[in-house]
Amino acid sequence: MRALVTGSTGFIGSHICRALAGQGETVRAFHRPSSPLTLLEDIPVEHAVGDLTDPSSLESAMQGIDVVFHTAAQLGSRKSFEQNMTVTVQGTQNVLNAAFRAGVKRVVHTSSVAALGVPPKKYLSTPYLIDEHYTWNFRPDWWLYGYAKYLAELEVQKAVAKGLDVVIVNPTVVLGAGDINLISGSIVLHVAKRHIPVSISGGLNIIHIDDVVRGHLAALERGCRGERYILGNQNLTHYQHLSLIAQVAGVPPPFFSLPDGFLPFLVFPLSLAHTLLHLPLTGSDLHRAGCYFYYDTRKAQTELGLTDMLPVRQAIDETLAWYKKTGLL
Repeated sequence: MRALVTGSTGFIGSHICRALAGQGETVRAFHRPSSPLTLLEDIPVEHAVGDLTDPSSLESAMQGIDVVFHTAAQLGSRKSFEQNMTVTVQGTQNVLNAAFRAGVKRVVHTSSVAALGVPPKKYLSTPYLIDEHYTWNFRPDWWLYGYAKYLAELEVQKAVAKGLDVVIVNPTVVLGAGDINLISGSIVLHVAKRHIPVSISGGLNIIHIDDVVRGHLAALERGCRGERYILGNQNLTHYQHLSLIAQVAGVPPPFFSLPDGFLPFLVFPLSLAHTLLHLPLTGSDLHRAGCYFYYDTRKAQTELGLTDMLPVRQAIDETLAWYKKTGLL
């Protein structure tokens, strides 16, 4: 099998490259000329240099390819609407078009649970399990990343309707070694550095990077065309999450949680502080604060066989160990 991986130099993409190469598959790593190759250094891959916004480079990279893992997207909460639309949405369309023309057998599209939106308003402060049937329901300007991922999934469904075999996976918060862009792991780093003395209400779901990779490979083999699968493990309150990180890092846990009614008043000052201090939350993030982003993962368990998940504590421990090894902590 010859596999192309977009976003190959990133957290999820590089781990997929490693897993495929470990199985003896031929891996072609698609990345920009400026992308750091740190996470690919010891993996036997073919390099295909290009850009999601350059259809000709994708056409070239797809030649002779059997399957595609499309993990690339625009990252960063401070990117513009245009950047998100161009890279995540148009870029996905370009990948799918190139795969269709090249006769690729299957595409596994890495989306995110962010594409599903937020819990219903009446459940903002109490747990509600979101599943694969849930759909986008939030202001785009309050969550550009999630909105772009939602639109990218619409592009997937258009491609499926035209005859391309695509499966969607929606990872939750991914932790483990290799989060080079400090996306999910940034909160671990900030807690370890004692930058977060307080918590907020709400919660999230966390999964180990190795289980995310298992989910991708299972989706390739067993996923149903046009379906989405939530890849997640444990639902935790923010306080439980921060306290577990603190315990593993050997630092004090948050000493209290901010009340819900206080959060809206922090939007503007936190926006300023984020710019100056590079905090893990922005002002726009507070529009989702207090929500329980809890997920029902039974579909992935039943249809993909994604069971026996690695503990969240192990994911945190390996995240911290990698940051120490790379000098970030």
